[in-house]
Amino acid sequence: MPDPETKKRAAKDKREGKSASTQAGEFVREEIHHIREGKHGARNTKQAIAIGLSKARRAGVALPPPDGPRATRRQAQHDLAAADHRPARNRSRASRRALEHEGHQAASPAALASQAEQAAVRRGPRARSLAAQKAARTKGAAGRSRAGRKAAATRARSS
Repeated sequence: MPDPETKKRAAKDKREGKSASTQAGEFVREEIHHIREGKHGARNTKQAIAIGLSKARRAGVALPPPDGPRATRRQAQHDLAAADHRPARNRSRASRRALEHEGHQAASPAALASQAEQAAVRRGPRARSLAAQKAARTKGAAGRSRAGRKAAATRARSS
């Protein structure tokens, strides 16, 4: 079950008119925190993200099923349909116990950065450029200022 605080943040995103993937990002963020604090592990970063997206769908975020294998699409549809049902206790316990045996490296900053880079490369330069432009537009003055300071610090470190 997602934390009530995560549900509140996702609901706020929805009220602000943000996309379903942005709302779902709150659940992915929660999952990364769970792995980092040792609640459970994950085999790899993709699995950690998939768990968060599944939780988002079960919490009622209207996230469409992904492209990919038929089984994955069906599971995503099942998660959407299960939004108003409580999860089966035995199944929950079994999946949590299995995840407890996995490592915590999947939520490391390096693993997340690598996953983000791979995902960005698959999207192509035009999509990345448009995403960056939209981010700059929607960030606000304080956010742009903070991002500028961060970029300057990164440049200073790399030179």
